Amino acid sequence: MSKRPLRILTGITTSGTPHLGNYVGAVRPAIAASRAPGTESFYFLADLHSLIKAQDPARTQRSTLEIAATWLAAGLEPDKVWFYRQSDIPEITELTWMLTCVAGKGILNRAHAYKAAVDRNRAEGEDDDAGVSAGLFMYPVLMAADILIFDADRVPVGRDQIQHIEMARDFGQRFNHAYGRAWFTLPEAVVDDDVATLPGLDGRKMSKSYGNTIPLFVPPAQLKKLVFSILTDSRAPGEPKDTEGSALFQLYQAFATREQTAAFAQAFADGIGWGEAKQQLLDVVEREIAPMRERYEALIARPSDIEDILRDGGRRLRERYATPLLAQLRDAVGLRDLGRVAVPAAEGAAAARSEPPQFKQYRETDGRFYFKLVDGDRVLLQSHAFDAPRDAGQTIARLRRGELAPADAPAELGEGVAPADVQTALDAIAAADAEKAAS
Repeated sequence: MSKRPLRILTGITTSGTPHLGNYVGAVRPAIAASRAPGTESFYFLADLHSLIKAQDPARTQRSTLEIAATWLAAGLEPDKVWFYRQSDIPEITELTWMLTCVAGKGILNRAHAYKAAVDRNRAEGEDDDAGVSAGLFMYPVLMAADILIFDADRVPVGRDQIQHIEMARDFGQRFNHAYGRAWFTLPEAVVDDDVATLPGLDGRKMSKSYGNTIPLFVPPAQLKKLVFSILTDSRAPGEPKDTEGSALFQLYQAFATREQTAAFAQAFADGIGWGEAKQQLLDVVEREIAPMRERYEALIARPSDIEDILRDGGRRLRERYATPLLAQLRDAVGLRDLGRVAVPAAEGAAAARSEPPQFKQYRETDGRFYFKLVDGDRVLLQSHAFDAPRDAGQTIARLRRGELAPADAPAELGEGVAPADVQTALDAIAAADAEKAAS
């Protein structure tokens, strides 16, 4: 059985207008990573998270449109990755509640964002929770559901987000322990210290909160005006200039080749004038951004096309992963079909014991090996072909031990069989195995 691809999940905030810092620090490297072989990439617009800070419906909608268009214009290929909107996957919010019921309040009390709000309130003599919404407090649980629902192996984050990945691991472990099997893959945080952090117009980190950003897709004339407003020192043309600490040089470096950067550094040493240096910066930025701007403007003019892309991604993702998983989780926690409740035997009568479901392994006329999970005459799960009986046997063993989820097994559901039916059968087999071991 071939190993599944490495799953990498990236959440995209849907607040504000994307700027050059967002593109260089997040969009560009993430799109490059999406093309790596052996990976299955998930990119979602975290619109539910955005409601914690923004209660402006029109702005929420506009930001979602702009950011979706940005990623598509920058080269994200929705037919090769999972690209979806968080709010289009209702199973995420359902899983959030299940995780809430196992999450410890103590660990949520220690979340950085909540602690910062409490510390600020105490410094101002306010009640600890003044102005703190339940959404802010519960944010880490929703983020955990985003990650765990798709069994993400790795989650690229900044250092300030590592704690949230650790929380997702904690909640996943608690759920796995409470319900007796490895329901969730425990994710790892991936921090790339080489990702560039761009300076803004005033030399500080480019940030909406500082008001020093260069929006990614402003018209060329406005881009020129912004580039020429970048803060520089008073050294005149002909005077050598330092590259270290120069916002202008750092911005140029983020868009230029190594050879261009080396030549630009030499020009600084030779005393290039600031006006000429800013023009060279404008040229390298415009060379990379102009084709994307054209695609972006075409996408923004057709918002229904973006809506269709997001809805299609969400629909396919639900069918493939989210809906089958939640059916299994509902069964696991006891949210079950009442028609399947076992009826107690009459008092004094011996309880009838039916034959438990079982795996059957066999060789077909094509010379290859198969297995099926049956309950009486009903086929619940039919495997794909294996080249060796050992491979089929090992897959059966992993299913019996709960190490392999039915949805990830190289097999198909039987006709009219729901994922919950397979899980119920596996639970019955596990119970029979445990009873046999104890006897």
